[in-house]
Amino acid sequence: MNNLWFFDNVNLFNLLCPHKFKEYKKCHNFDAYKKSDYIYFEEDAASKVYLIEKGKVKIGYYNEDGTEVVKAILTKGELFGEKAILGEETRNEFAQSVDATTSICPIGVDTMHDLMRDNKTFSLKIYKFLGFRFKKLERRLQLILFKDSKTRFLEFMKELCEEYGHDCEKTGDKIIEHPYTQKDIASLIGTSRSNLNVLMNELKEANIITFNRKEIRLLQKIA
Repeated sequence: MNNLWFFDNVNLFNLLCPHKFKEYKKCHNFDAYKKSDYIYFEEDAASKVYLIEKGKVKIGYYNEDGTEVVKAILTKGELFGEKAILGEETRNEFAQSVDATTSICPIGVDTMHDLMRDNKTFSLKIYKFLGFRFKKLERRLQLILFKDSKTRFLEFMKELCEEYGHDCEKTGDKIIEHPYTQKDIASLIGTSRSNLNVLMNELKEANIITFNRKEIRLLQKIA
């Protein structure tokens, strides 16, 4: 399966950034954020979409009891705030920088529509991207609601395999070189960091995975 977030490994930032188009370059700037800075809040006006030049951004919302639900953690080259393209007027989620230095490329919705209108192939790719992202987020939320933490973690490993995995020629193991911290992964599968650490060590003892800060190695195929 190809990396859908990058359109067959094409970085979205390189494809969409208005700074690369002469008619938009002069009036286009990047926005800088520090760790824990919010790009937008729930109920903010949805007038822009955003590309990540560098850093990481957390997308989520708060339940009625104040519990944070993390929908996605996005990295360099990825797009967020995309529902504005489809006519969303106010945000139903927040976007927050989780890196010390995050650089964001904001794109006005009107500009985005102009780019899509001028290139039908590009427009089709955007809608395809939106469809796959919505499907992926819906599936993750279903896992959080209805599956135990081990199942959620193993399903997330399947996603990481599709996006960041490659085979080790010597052993046949699947190596996942990913951009997430354990705290990121815990947030994405709806558990605590301590519970995730216990779970990963149990899987390590069962000879299913090994891991370090930068990679996870699958020693067995996940059903």
